[in-house]
Amino acid sequence: MLISRRSVLNGLMAAPIAAAAGALIVPGSAAAAPASIDRTAFKLRRRAGAYATAIAGLDAALPNVTVQHVLDDANRTATRITASEGAGLVTNFAAGFHFDSGDDGTAEWTPQGITTSSDAYADGLYEDRKAVLVSWYSTGVDGEKGVRVSFVNRTDPLTPKYRHVLLVEPYTSGGVHSYRAINVHAGGIFWYGHYLYIADTSKGLRVFDLNHLWQTSTSSSTACGRQSDGSYQAYGYKYVLPQALAYDQVGSASLTFSFVSLDRTTAPDSILVGEYAYPGDGTRLVRWNIDYTDRELAYDSGSTTDATASWAYRVDVTSMQGALSLNGRYFLSTSDGASNEGDLATWSPGGSVVMNYDSLPIGNEDLTYRGSTDELWTVTEYAGNRMAIAVTAGAF
Repeated sequence: MLISRRSVLNGLMAAPIAAAAGALIVPGSAAAAPASIDRTAFKLRRRAGAYATAIAGLDAALPNVTVQHVLDDANRTATRITASEGAGLVTNFAAGFHFDSGDDGTAEWTPQGITTSSDAYADGLYEDRKAVLVSWYSTGVDGEKGVRVSFVNRTDPLTPKYRHVLLVEPYTSGGVHSYRAINVHAGGIFWYGHYLYIADTSKGLRVFDLNHLWQTSTSSSTACGRQSDGSYQAYGYKYVLPQALAYDQVGSASLTFSFVSLDRTTAPDSILVGEYAYPGDGTRLVRWNIDYTDRELAYDSGSTTDATASWAYRVDVTSMQGALSLNGRYFLSTSDGASNEGDLATWSPGGSVVMNYDSLPIGNEDLTYRGSTDELWTVTEYAGNRMAIAVTAGAF
């Protein structure tokens, strides 16, 4: 469905909406103004599970590799977006790259979420590499294959290369350890230490452990998990990353986990979850604190499993694809369908909302931030126009 850019903000009226340079001023609508809502209604619970046993068994059965190894073993070449090209694609261009032609055109996979090694650690490095991770969900046109993640090595930003890794859920059945594909939309991701968090639309969050990356057989493009001949397959992918934790919604209010981002400017660090909807009446942003010591959510006092949201707001944004907060200021990406450029809103609670129309590429999705370079990254989803691209956050 194509969406008029004038319908993108179906509200967001904490104060009159202002126009950025070159943007249009949007008149007020009848939708409710952004408002604080009861944060205690949103609660996540760490799922009790037996992943540890299966992971230990698979650690023993399969070669273990590092993130650095996967990045250095890249088998695809991305194309850097130059400053002149980038200026025609986004407002305040900073950096970016195109995926290779096979990934750009495939109908089998669609990119959604994005994070970088600056989420993992504040210095922007993970095992001495600069990296971008992008999640793709399987469309099922060639069989349902779950979610894959592109590990993009940008240590040299002039020559980005990457490899896809399949996400899997480990399990044990009859004493045999195996794994299966993860069938979720993966609309938002963030990297925190050795954990990769994935938004699970209706349930909450899934967490994957980068301390357990396994090399598998590539002899079958149609099988996944342990086979009768004793081999471990992953639809032809060379590496798999296992789920180690999960957080399920148990609060009195249900939230759609459409996307998620990390905020290192709060104390403690926190995550921001938001909802996609068209139209956007009732869409919300909710924040949870996260603990840097164990890389898990910050649990309620006296609990080792439950995490109650620290902040919640109703924002009423139509077609919101990503949200990110920095020092109390919010960046919201919205899409205008397959024929129009995407838009970027900025907002501070209690202040004006600024709408920057046509400032992002067509098909823009999730958001992430690289603090060392003040880069706000997004990824685009439509075949023939797939890229990861960054704008300078401070310029908006």
